[in-house]
Amino acid sequence: MKFGRRRLAAFSFPALALPAVVLPGLVGACGASPDPVLYTIAVRPGPALPGGPRVVQLRDIGLASYLDRKEIVRSSEDYKLGVMANTWWGESLGSMLGRVLVVELSQRLPNSKVYSESGAITADPNAVVGVNIQRLDTDKAGALVLLAQVAVEFNRPKRSAARNFAISKTPPTADVAGQVAATSDAVAELADGIAALLQP
Repeated sequence: MKFGRRRLAAFSFPALALPAVVLPGLVGACGASPDPVLYTIAVRPGPALPGGPRVVQLRDIGLASYLDRKEIVRSSEDYKLGVMANTWWGESLGSMLGRVLVVELSQRLPNSKVYSESGAITADPNAVVGVNIQRLDTDKAGALVLLAQVAVEFNRPKRSAARNFAISKTPPTADVAGQVAATSDAVAELADGIAALLQP
C-alpha cells in the first residue's frame, strides 16, 4: 500500500515536552552564594585553683536573644546588628559556650567534677552555676566586649555568690577570625572569674 504525503501527515506525533536536565556542578553556577565558613570558640588554659566544690553543675547558658542565631554577630553598635550571612558558628552558641566553660572550669578546678545541666551525666551538685551572656560582639573601636552575669548557689552549707563581668579583648586581626580568637580569650577570662567565685 502506498501513502501520499497528506496521508502520512496523519500519523505524525506531537512534540513531547521533556523535563529539563540539570547537569551536576552547574546548579547555582550563576550568582550562587558561597558555602558558609564555620567557626568555633577555642578552649584556653588557665590557672588551676586548689579549692572548689566537689561537684559543680553548670546550667544551660542564658543567651541574649540577638546572639541566638547561626550567624556571628559582628557588632550591635548604632542601634543595628552587623551580621555577615556566610560566617556561622559551628554549633548553637549557647551550647558551645557551655561546652567550652565545662572544659575550662574542669581544668581550673582539678579537685572538682564539673558537669553540664543538659549533659548525659547527672549528679547531686555541691554548687550550681548560672551564666547569662548579655553581650558578645565588637564595639566601635573594634574591641570584643563580653558582658555576663554569674550566680552560684552552694549546698551544704547553703550560701550564694554573684558577680557581673565586663571583659574587653582586642582582636589580633580585624576580620571574623580575629573576633573569634578574642571571643575565646574573653570566655577564658570569664572561666577564670567563675573558678575564683567557686572558691570557699
